[in-house]
Amino acid sequence: MPRRTTDYRGLTEQSRVRLLHAVQREPARCLKDLAAEADVHINTARDHLRVLETEGFVFSAPVDTGRRGRPPMGYWPVQRSEHSPTAQERVEEAGARGDLLRRIAPETTFASALSQTAQHQLDVLYEHLDDAGMDPAIDSENLTVQVKPCIYQNLLDADCSEVCSVHAKLVRQQLEHVDGPLKLRRLHPFTTQHSCLLVLDSTEEPASKDQEPENEVPGISADQSDTNLEAFARAARQRVVEHAPESSCQLPMGE
Repeated sequence: MPRRTTDYRGLTEQSRVRLLHAVQREPARCLKDLAAEADVHINTARDHLRVLETEGFVFSAPVDTGRRGRPPMGYWPVQRSEHSPTAQERVEEAGARGDLLRRIAPETTFASALSQTAQHQLDVLYEHLDDAGMDPAIDSENLTVQVKPCIYQNLLDADCSEVCSVHAKLVRQQLEHVDGPLKLRRLHPFTTQHSCLLVLDSTEEPASKDQEPENEVPGISADQSDTNLEAFARAARQRVVEHAPESSCQLPMGE
């Protein structure tokens, strides 16, 4: 199928993911510093950051250095939708589509027991994952999201270990684009070779921190450091690959 105009392309290129990781890790840095950390030419970094900004993942603003002359531009992750016209538009459109679906086909949408703001948070998260090229399955009663296929398989094969922590931050930020009760609580990376599980929490009905979904693959708290998230995801991937039947290696990504 042809790529939709709303689909993301900033998340599938190794250098862009590393640039986004650098912005997330230390906001307000300038182009030269980000290019050096991502190990790309400054012109390449400028083009990649433009893509990430156009798609609503980062935004730029002048940085006051206290010196005379034109201030350099710094880059920040889009943690609030009002920081990016693109992110704001996506939030509004996702909520409008979700409300429409709930009116015409309520049995196919999120649980009506959730507040409207919580439903809109799930709308935004669903569309983010869908536009990224995944197939999210949201269980709104148990507040879990199964995500497959993993669009980062090729990047992980190329030893771009940042992708799991980058994606965890993106999920957290998508939920924060709407003022609501849902937060990302835990991650279960690589429940299979090509899927993972997100566990959410709600301030409306606090979940037991000791309760985990029934899953053989262990999870990790979403507030862990990037280093811990990356190491945990690598170990989970290695474990599931080692225990996968040989024939499963020949399955297409979506199966």
